Amino acid sequence: MTAKPAENTLVFLHGFCENKELWNELISKLPDKFHCVALDLPGFGENKATLEEHTIDGMAEAVHDEMKRLHIKKCILVGHSLGGYVSLAFAEKYPKMLQGLCLFHSSALADTDEKKEARNKTIEFVKKHGVDLFMDSFVAPLFAPENREKCKNAIEKLKKVGKATPQESIIKTLRAMRDRKKRLKVLKEAAFPVMFIAGKEDGAVPLEATLEQCHLPNNSTTVFLGGTAHMGMFERPYETRKSLEKFAELVFG
Repeated sequence: MTAKPAENTLVFLHGFCENKELWNELISKLPDKFHCVALDLPGFGENKATLEEHTIDGMAEAVHDEMKRLHIKKCILVGHSLGGYVSLAFAEKYPKMLQGLCLFHSSALADTDEKKEARNKTIEFVKKHGVDLFMDSFVAPLFAPENREKCKNAIEKLKKVGKATPQESIIKTLRAMRDRKKRLKVLKEAAFPVMFIAGKEDGAVPLEATLEQCHLPNNSTTVFLGGTAHMGMFERPYETRKSLEKFAELVFG
């Protein structure tokens, strides 16, 4: 098999309680000229690694180590939700490795006090009631109400993936997301193009949060998706894929 040019590499990072399979359908329909790599973050999917410090920065360092192992020197980093937080931490430390950054329903803002309290309540819920019950209530609200029926197979699959995630990974990652720092400076200083994909009905990353950030990079593209919440790769598969494809073509020339 002929190796794809390194400069055409996209690295995909999944969100909370997901794994790299999240991206399978999207990646399968991208042009062959792109070299696509999806990674499992520590504690999720096939990645059983235990971090000395299970933080967003620690996860970013693990991504860097894996990219070194795969001989990826430059790429577009595509991060969904939690994956976007990790991508921003990566961009802060290794900006020269990035040709572009896509925040896929994600944010450079820190958690608000209200959101931190919600994370704490979720941690206590998971400790008391377990992973299965948590996942039964967690996944469907990530989809806009009008999309839940057509996306029911995706919802069931995501529940199954989440239920296979160790309780310890879920709790540690909730703490990591709760305690992450604001990274607006990364966007302001980005020497690479940045794309935001935002759902107008996203409760996890409200539209107002995207509007607060999307103008900060010197080179910024924003895609606003109506009738879409937090899972555009399932709710609007064609639009998200074509937007990402166009962005990659602009970045790679």
